[in-house]
Amino acid sequence: MTYRWDWSVLVSEPYLGWLLAGLGWTLLVAGAAWVLALLVGVTVGVLRTLPGRGPRLIGTAYVETFRNVPLLLQLFVWYFVLPEVLPAPIGNWIKRDLPLPEYWTAVIGLGLFTAARVAEQTRAGIQAIGRGQTMAAAASGLTLVQSYRYILLPIAARNVLPPLTSEFLNVVKNSSLALTIGLLELTGQSRQIESATFHGIEAFTAATLTYVVLTTAVIAALRAVERFVAIPGLMGRT
Repeated sequence: MTYRWDWSVLVSEPYLGWLLAGLGWTLLVAGAAWVLALLVGVTVGVLRTLPGRGPRLIGTAYVETFRNVPLLLQLFVWYFVLPEVLPAPIGNWIKRDLPLPEYWTAVIGLGLFTAARVAEQTRAGIQAIGRGQTMAAAASGLTLVQSYRYILLPIAARNVLPPLTSEFLNVVKNSSLALTIGLLELTGQSRQIESATFHGIEAFTAATLTYVVLTTAVIAALRAVERFVAIPGLMGRT
């Protein structure tokens, strides 16, 4: 049987609109999840480097829990299980009254999963600085909070920008799992086009090229940021 190619489906309505809508949801999920991942991940990463045993245990427990459970399973737990184990009024609100529950579930699940990886990058970046900077900050009269705010975190942020670039790309790609809980992002819309037109090759090719263009733009932007904030002697220039 000969496959009948028809690339025109990609520029005809409503399929072009479906692809653009899918791209929009991909950007919304990835962007919000990345903000959540940075906020939680940096916090947990700092906890893992504090002198006290308690904060380090909390940070370690978070990282090991979220890093060692598959993202797909975590999305299912957030979407299907959590509303059932919460008090009935809260669970019913999540299932029935929360606007766009698929979107918020994808953002929370993807954000908290990625936060565990960001936490490890943050921890490694802080520990790579060495004790000399911390001792110098203490000798200057800075408190622990001030040491992190003015010295350790700014330097660590520059050091971990390259691995954080990879993590952001993972967020963009992992957002495709949102289709499993009903959010029609780019991959989900491609599957919908395939079901409607039986031109899956064209639809998935368009999605693939869109991901390539999107991630390439992200890499270029973040590489420019890396060069701009690089400290000679502390971070290699590329």
